[in-house]
Amino acid sequence: MSAPVTTPIRPAAEPPPSIPAGPRLRIDIWIIVAAAGLCAMSLLTIDGATRDDVAGQPHYYLTRQAIFFAAGFVLMLGVSRFDYSRLRELKYGIYGLMIASIGVVFLLGTAAKGSRRWIEVSFFRFQPSELGKVLLILALAGFVVDRVRRLNDRDTTARTMLLALFPAMLVIAQPDLGTGLVYIVIALTVLFVAGTSWRHFAALIALGAVAIALVLGAAPKLGVEVLKPYQVQRLTAFLNPSDDPGDAGYQQNQSRIAIGSGERTGRGLEQATQTRFNFLPEHHTDFINAVVGERFGFVGAGFVLSLFALLIWRGLRILTMSKNLYGALIAGGIVSMLLFQIFVNVGMTVGIMPITGVPLPLMSYGGSSILVTFLALGLLQSIHVQARDLSVRKGRPLIV
Repeated sequence: MSAPVTTPIRPAAEPPPSIPAGPRLRIDIWIIVAAAGLCAMSLLTIDGATRDDVAGQPHYYLTRQAIFFAAGFVLMLGVSRFDYSRLRELKYGIYGLMIASIGVVFLLGTAAKGSRRWIEVSFFRFQPSELGKVLLILALAGFVVDRVRRLNDRDTTARTMLLALFPAMLVIAQPDLGTGLVYIVIALTVLFVAGTSWRHFAALIALGAVAIALVLGAAPKLGVEVLKPYQVQRLTAFLNPSDDPGDAGYQQNQSRIAIGSGERTGRGLEQATQTRFNFLPEHHTDFINAVVGERFGFVGAGFVLSLFALLIWRGLRILTMSKNLYGALIAGGIVSMLLFQIFVNVGMTVGIMPITGVPLPLMSYGGSSILVTFLALGLLQSIHVQARDLSVRKGRPLIV
């Protein structure tokens, strides 16, 4: 009698691994570290640079900057819990909101120092063109994803650039040349990340060169003023600021003196004469990097740049791990926005870039810039969270 045939019992399938709960375990901790370090350096720098700026209120700017940072961190954590992919279907509404907010400035905006860029609210002046940077990234990313199969068509490249050039021209008319250039850089980066043909970029570079020649050369001779005279002076004065030390070259000369006097470890708070005696203009906004250089020297400036490098590295890492093309395009746009502002702001303080009024992210004083930067970091965190959750559901390890 043969032995009975038995069917082996298969072990029950293991349940899929659970997704860690809570934003603390899912967000990119290195972005938090970089942002917190930059915020701390900003508060420390502003505290020393602005003690005598408002009579009777030595901590006027410090207090407000701290409130902006606190609100920004809350905003970043809130956005990190939101699925960014839902914004793709709202691209037309987001683009319309961007155009409307920039347009309102021409009707209700507050003028200051020859520019009309802000809308007065209860606690601070809101700058819609700052918010427009992130809104443009979201809108362009959605548009390009919808046309991903036609990326090699010139029509796709042309439409994408026109969608960016229209708000850029509105912002430049405020006038705010620096922010307008950020819009153009964002559009180019979105096209690059999407995989647009290099021939299209070559054509765009050629058109850009022709446009610059017309704006700076031909148009003024024909009596057409595209840029304000002071903007043209700033764009050309950086080549040799000593030729006009009392006007267009004054700011860069004073900035270079401040940075050079800081040497290796800085002059400290009391000996930072360029800042204390107000030789350095806009020391808490556009030229805060020069204050860092004078007060903390090469070591302090290098530390700040290291924190920015960490932030950019994590942004690029998140780009590569995104769960879809839409997230990769958003991450690419945000990284280019931050990197361009860092390069231009630091460059203008050391004399290798023209003065365009671009703030240094998370360092310069200003509620609009800080909140928009944290909004952008929140979107990066959301892309990271979604990618990590997808990897965990599929049971694959995610190298972060």
